[in-house]
Amino acid sequence: MTTTPEATITKDTAARWFDICSYAGLIPERGVCAMVDGTQVAVFRVFDGGLHALSNLDPFSGAYVLSRGILGTRDGTPTVASPMYKQVFDLATGACLDDPRVAVPVFPVRRAGDRVEVAVTDEHGQ
Repeated sequence: MTTTPEATITKDTAARWFDICSYAGLIPERGVCAMVDGTQVAVFRVFDGGLHALSNLDPFSGAYVLSRGILGTRDGTPTVASPMYKQVFDLATGACLDDPRVAVPVFPVRRAGDRVEVAVTDEHGQ
């Protein structure tokens, strides 16, 4: 099969990074909500200092509450339990561990010096 430039579709997934807060401002085992490019993102600092970011929207209740969820682990996997109906989500993948048909979007997150940054890519869409 031969493709021409007109027939080749490429998706630009370049990340756009947004400053959220200071790393010290994130209390371990707690979440915060940040508005990132029009999207509510829940940002978490876990007990070992790692950072995670996922959509703040609880898909079961329709409420923007995951940043207020209860952090924990399941089989060594860092998780957050929704404060609404208590479904548990994998912080790394966004997968619901109680219903494998459901997942929430995850966002790239990094520490830049003392700052925490979250990225939005084109795949997150608006």
